[in-house]
Amino acid sequence: MNPANLPFDSEAMLQGLRGWVECESPTWDANAVNRMLDIAARDMAIMGATIERIAGRQGFGGVIRARFPHPRQGEPGILIAGHMDTVHPVGTIEKLKWRREGARCYGPGIYDMKGGNYLSLEAIRQLMRASFTTPLPVTVLFTPDEEVGTPSTRDIIEAEAARNKYVLVPEPGRADNGVTTGRYAIARFNLEATGRPSHAGATLSAGRSAIREMARQILAIDAMTTDDCTFSVGVVHGGQWVNCVATTCTGEALSMAKRQADLDRGVEKMLALAGTTNDVTFKVTRGVTRPVWEPDAGTMALYEKARGIAKALGAELPHASAGGGSDGNFTGAMGIPTLDGLGVRGGNGHTLDEYIEVDSLVERGRLMAGLLATLD
Repeated sequence: MNPANLPFDSEAMLQGLRGWVECESPTWDANAVNRMLDIAARDMAIMGATIERIAGRQGFGGVIRARFPHPRQGEPGILIAGHMDTVHPVGTIEKLKWRREGARCYGPGIYDMKGGNYLSLEAIRQLMRASFTTPLPVTVLFTPDEEVGTPSTRDIIEAEAARNKYVLVPEPGRADNGVTTGRYAIARFNLEATGRPSHAGATLSAGRSAIREMARQILAIDAMTTDDCTFSVGVVHGGQWVNCVATTCTGEALSMAKRQADLDRGVEKMLALAGTTNDVTFKVTRGVTRPVWEPDAGTMALYEKARGIAKALGAELPHASAGGGSDGNFTGAMGIPTLDGLGVRGGNGHTLDEYIEVDSLVERGRLMAGLLATLD
């Protein structure tokens, strides 16, 4: 099977992808994510897959598991793992409208990571239309909560990965047309400052501001960043009335490191910030964590297979470890050969200028098809 001969069509792919992108699916809106999962489930059912719906929990949407017909169904095969949640609230489509501008196409979540998910299904579809039976059975798992650290579905992803020989993750490709063979470790933290209320006009000095303490701690957290481990606060909520000294202020922080030992030391530093100063209590609790994924022999052998396919298609395929977590952190850390960054090229993820390079739909679709057709 030569994937170069499969009749991928970027315009037809864009037409199908548009419906996915315009079905907005922010993580915290479970109903919206489920609507997106319904669309993907319908598309895969038409392709002949057996669809299983797994109910969501912790307030998140559900999970779709699709198994495609195969004579070796039930044996370890290939897992394609993607998330259908995005960081864009419902209504973003009015600000970031679906639009084609030359070689680029824009839309919320098109780059991270609906484009990669869609091209993966198109690769399966093209192989099926060619009446080609892949050496291994293929399972697709679409999840609802990756953008917040995968708190509700990590166990499902790990359990499904353990049933398979390989994991392919169509997260966005690298700008140099590369793929991802490792990812840095990431930890999230919940922050809470508790002060003492008072009337901000009449008795200001009697109060103890939780907002002020949070601001002080944010500067301290930022100052902890080094080349080995970064720290940032990305969410803050505090106060209710401007004429009241704020009693509570909450926040969320993120830490990332290339090595697990560096992250572990970073976690210790964060937890050590907890305490009471000037009658204000500051609390730090650890949230979800992604383990470091360092490439092993299995992952590198999988990469070399992909590099050979790309070369036959006329493209170089560099590789690297990357910051920014994905569900590949989990499967790679388990020791299961994992190749990440197999999705579209593009840029400006998580912004109102998110786009894909249209040509990468077909290019990466062929690469995915080549992997599915040759992995054994």
